[in-house]
Amino acid sequence: MTDKLTPQVRVIIATVLSFLFFAFYDHFFIPKNTPLAETNSSITEQATPASSATSAPEFKEATSSQEIAQTPLVGKESQNEVIVKIKAASYEMHIDRLGRISKFYLNESKYKDDKGERIQLIDASQGVLPLEIRFSDKAVNSDAFLMSYSADKSVVEVSETGSTVDLTQKLGEITLTKSITFFPSGKYDLHVKLSNAKDYFISPGFRPGAAIDSYTFHGALIKKADDTVQTIADGDAKGDEKFSNARIAAAADKYYTTFFYELSSGLETVILPSKESNPLLFVKGNDDFKLSGYVGPKEYVKLKEIHPGLTDVVEYGFFTFIAKPLFTLLSFLHGIFGNWGWAIVAMTIIVRLVLYPLTYKGMVSMNKLKELAPKVKELQKKYGDDKQKLNIHMMELYKKHGANPMGGCLPILLQIPVFFAVYRVLQNAIELKGAAWILWVQDLAVMDPYFILPVLMGLTMFLHQRITPTTFNDPMQEKIMKYLPLIFTFFFVTFPAGLTLYWFTNNLASIVQQFYVNKLFAKKQEEQKAEK
Repeated sequence: MTDKLTPQVRVIIATVLSFLFFAFYDHFFIPKNTPLAETNSSITEQATPASSATSAPEFKEATSSQEIAQTPLVGKESQNEVIVKIKAASYEMHIDRLGRISKFYLNESKYKDDKGERIQLIDASQGVLPLEIRFSDKAVNSDAFLMSYSADKSVVEVSETGSTVDLTQKLGEITLTKSITFFPSGKYDLHVKLSNAKDYFISPGFRPGAAIDSYTFHGALIKKADDTVQTIADGDAKGDEKFSNARIAAAADKYYTTFFYELSSGLETVILPSKESNPLLFVKGNDDFKLSGYVGPKEYVKLKEIHPGLTDVVEYGFFTFIAKPLFTLLSFLHGIFGNWGWAIVAMTIIVRLVLYPLTYKGMVSMNKLKELAPKVKELQKKYGDDKQKLNIHMMELYKKHGANPMGGCLPILLQIPVFFAVYRVLQNAIELKGAAWILWVQDLAVMDPYFILPVLMGLTMFLHQRITPTTFNDPMQEKIMKYLPLIFTFFFVTFPAGLTLYWFTNNLASIVQQFYVNKLFAKKQEEQKAEK
């Protein structure tokens, strides 16, 4: 008896091990909610040196001979001094005395943390805050971090049509004015004016740190002039990245983002590395400079309502080209059912139906191989010591009966990108946060509190395994595969309920399809026997 794995088993095991590896690493080794203070401590150290402003090092600007001066020393008391509070139904924003967004709270109940407190996306401990301006001129830059802004109002109640605040800063002979119009969605329009022209750069801020994990993207995202998207993940910034006429310059974690955008003429964008090579975004301004920005969750519908082009900020990695249409389908189904859980169920069934031709071929191939298993064993006994002859006779056997040993592999391989794309969609979709499905599942973005879905997933996986034809040549292989439902159940215990629901539904669909194929195959065998 040969000890080699069959091609089908190799593919299945490789797929399962790959999935288990990133799932295990994601859920057990990477903290999911890194505190903002810890996440940005290295940036603060790098961007706020303890030395004097005049001795602070400089960043070389990547577009010409200009320089982005490093942030001079700013005391915590000055950072926390709020001069304007912006209040909207869905958020609250604070602007500090240096004209920067120093805090941003989400008001909606689904964005509250485990303690029932509002999620805070921006904190003054960050080294680079939204709307922070750095001048190339050292002296002017030093003044910019010493002189306080004045505001024409201390509280802004955001109206449906937008509400504006004017911030003014005196820098010697230069007067800097920021006119900012805030909208209920989290969008804002910015108009920066200088009385005298000076080179400067302005930042949309460092990424939010409310949702950090290993398998979803966090870092900088640039939508370039040709509408392609480039990402620079945390730890990968080199300091020489520059983008002319970038449409969007975004900093994002799994669920939240802060970005600038200018979808017509674009923005001259440069990325600086933090101490830990995390990307810090800046765009080059002028004495009469306009752009738009956004702070908040990466909700597809909300971003699309602001402008369809902004939905590119929702990034799914390598399988984005598959994941985006899948999310569009999921969103469409949510519009029909009014429930994200049932939308996941419907999407899973639709995906299974689309992939059915491939699944059917794989199932038929496995049935044929099972039928030929006794003859294969006879050949193994006869030619067990001569592998070359064994392979030749096995290929002749497969050819005679129209069986393909790789027939079960190819369908699995072709479906892997779809399964991974679904995984990424359900991991990144902030729409599932706080979304209830049925009685015991009140949040599809967190684990099932009673472990019902993981157990059901494991049971259905076991049942599917029992009715699926196999061609194991080694008892050890068979034992390993039998334990997979238990292993998957263990890992899915901590998975988001939405993802577990997908896998459970997928298992149910697989069982139905397998029963159907087995019935067809059994009927065909009976007909063949009757003919004989």
